[in-house]
Amino acid sequence: IPKLCPPRWQKIFKSRLVGLAVAYGNTVFVVLIVILVLLLFGGCWHHPPGVLGGQGGPGGPQGPAHPPSRSLLRRLVTLISQQAVLGASSEAFRKQAEGASQAARRYMEDNDALRKVPRPASRGGGKGGVPGASGPDTPLV
Repeated sequence: IPKLCPPRWQKIFKSRLVGLAVAYGNTVFVVLIVILVLLLFGGCWHHPPGVLGGQGGPGGPQGPAHPPSRSLLRRLVTLISQQAVLGASSEAFRKQAEGASQAARRYMEDNDALRKVPRPASRGGGKGGVPGASGPDTPLV
C-alpha cells in the first residue's frame, strides 16, 4: 500500500466509487452466504435419514457412496454450467433481436425513401408504349 497522507485516504474512502463498492459488496456477500446455506441444506435433503451418519445405506457401515461435500460440489458445478448456458443463449437472442431490429429499421427507411420519390401521374392506363399513356413528352388534355 503506498504511503499517502491521511486527508488523501479520507478522500479515497469517502469517494462515490468506494461507497458503491461497499454497498454492492455487502449485498453480494449476503447473497453468496444465502446461496451457500441453500446448497448445504440441498445436499442434506438429497440423502435419506440415517445415511449421513453411516448406519447402513448404499455405502455400508463406512458411510454413504457420495459424501455431502461431493453432492454439493456436483450441484454447484451443475448450477454454474446452467448459468453459463443461459447467459450464452440470452446473448445469442439479444444479438438476433438487434439484427432483426436493424433490418426492420433499414426496411422502414427504404420504404420512407420510396414514398418520397415523386411518381409521374398517368392517365389512360399507364406507360410503356400503350396508347393513351401520358409521359413527360405527351401533353395532358
